[in-house]
Amino acid sequence: MPGLLGKAHTVTKLPAQDLERARAFYRDKLGLEPVEERSGGLRYVCGPTEFHLFSSAGAPSGASTQMAFEVEDLDATLADLRARGVTFERFEMPGFELSGDTIAAPDNYPSKGTGELGTFFYDSEGNLIGIAQPIRDAAAQG
Repeated sequence: MPGLLGKAHTVTKLPAQDLERARAFYRDKLGLEPVEERSGGLRYVCGPTEFHLFSSAGAPSGASTQMAFEVEDLDATLADLRARGVTFERFEMPGFELSGDTIAAPDNYPSKGTGELGTFFYDSEGNLIGIAQPIRDAAAQG
């Protein structure tokens, strides 16, 4: 029996040791502006989703992806972000093909496609952020 949380709207929360530094990073490097502010917090909306940056004395581990953007054109998105000064990380993971700083996942959730291409970067606060493009069919790969 499904629980009540199945109908809930989920929100990603990312810690920031310096909220103004984080605001500048998300504005200057990612081209995002908060839609709302409150004491110690910034709210961003991207499509039908949202995420919040909040003041925190704690720091993220950066050992796993804390949030990811799913895009339609990975190459164009990466070119835009590189032009803004974003530096991408190179991670080697078993079972994943690596080309430069882009990883190809061998499969995906069936409703999303047959695979996924993606890369990662750290924000100004040490949060590991992913960017991915689903591969919808074999023709989309090349």
